Amino acid sequence: MQILSNSFADGGVIPAKFAMKAIPGGSNVSPHARIIGVPPSAQSLAISFVDRHPMARRWVHWLVVNLLPGEIEIPEGASPSRMPAGCLELINTFGFKGYGGPQPPRGSGVHHYELAAYALSEALKIGEKETSEADFLELVRNKVLAKSIITGGFESR
Repeated sequence: MQILSNSFADGGVIPAKFAMKAIPGGSNVSPHARIIGVPPSAQSLAISFVDRHPMARRWVHWLVVNLLPGEIEIPEGASPSRMPAGCLELINTFGFKGYGGPQPPRGSGVHHYELAAYALSEALKIGEKETSEADFLELVRNKVLAKSIITGGFESR
């Protein structure tokens, strides 16, 4: 399985338009995501977008669960109103539902953001609530059939 994005290259720089509006040039546009090569036994897919900088403490910018299995493509800017039918966007660490773009503190250096896709053996039973990465990983423990990650960097100067 593989996650791909037209919004930023793996290992590249995340453009400012994907950042929060408080960042110069930021428009809080959710990134494009395409998942291919999903295992046939998958019953659902999930996506996470997490800041890996030590200062951020695994800040959750986006968690999407219960995407239908199979090849899927989420267009740029789909969150929150144009997401695929049946999926659920959870509340991010900012405290609102859907995508919240990068907004690292000025001068904190490059933050590395992981966009990850998970193929799961079952749909998740979860309500619309704020979910930490640790809680999400516990929820999917023993359900992950495949995982794919791409990483992009962003710095607030």
